[in-house]
Amino acid sequence: VLGDTRNTQPAVLTANVAALRALEEQVGRPGWPAFVAGHSLGEFSALVAAGALEFEQALRLVHRRGQLMHQAGQRNLGGMAAVIGLEAAQVEDVCAHVRESNGGYVGISCYNSPRQAVISGDEETLQAGMQALKAAGAKRVVRLAISIAAHSPLMAEAAAAFARLLEQITIRPPEIPFIANATACPLVDPDQVREALTRQLCLPVRWTESVRWMIHQGITRFVEAGPGDVLTGLLRRIDRGVERLTTEQALTEPPS
Repeated sequence: VLGDTRNTQPAVLTANVAALRALEEQVGRPGWPAFVAGHSLGEFSALVAAGALEFEQALRLVHRRGQLMHQAGQRNLGGMAAVIGLEAAQVEDVCAHVRESNGGYVGISCYNSPRQAVISGDEETLQAGMQALKAAGAKRVVRLAISIAAHSPLMAEAAAAFARLLEQITIRPPEIPFIANATACPLVDPDQVREALTRQLCLPVRWTESVRWMIHQGITRFVEAGPGDVLTGLLRRIDRGVERLTTEQALTEPPS
């Protein structure tokens, strides 16, 4: 079943890398791109783009990652929900209050844009968090079709097992600086990359920070390598002043 995270993750990686290869064939040139970054699972596509991982290695990693996350989700039932219309600090405060009241876990798992976050948690505490966020004035709180609490402490066992697998994989120094979700800054050392990929399972995706860091370095043009436009949409909410292109747009625009 494609919707099973054990199958979804390799499928998404494959689609992203196919888009990446098409972009490289048409628009690749020395100095392009200046940085690579990926959102959650997209980090593995970014590392393939940076030459740090071979596609086959990345495929093995994401397949096992999906299995480990699925197993962790079976042991610790939970889920995720999108929260729209509140500042991140407000979401953090509400989640902290719910954790204190319930004794379980709910917290931000993705900082997607200034007023869009994703929360993860165990089933009971997640539900309480969703209700509290609605009461706090969130425009929308939408349960996601994901049966695991990704990017949260509930993935600790999966992270420990994944770290052991990463030790067996050759990761080369990225040829292009890789902006990690866990650090929101560039990594070029393979051991730092291993650590970031492990920590990413339990820590939030710092996407807004990552994009703003790249913009601060002078980046004015972003291309989303993949079949969709989710990140392009988030970028518009983070900074409307930069150029945003999907793979399709980048492939069909006139050559410069």
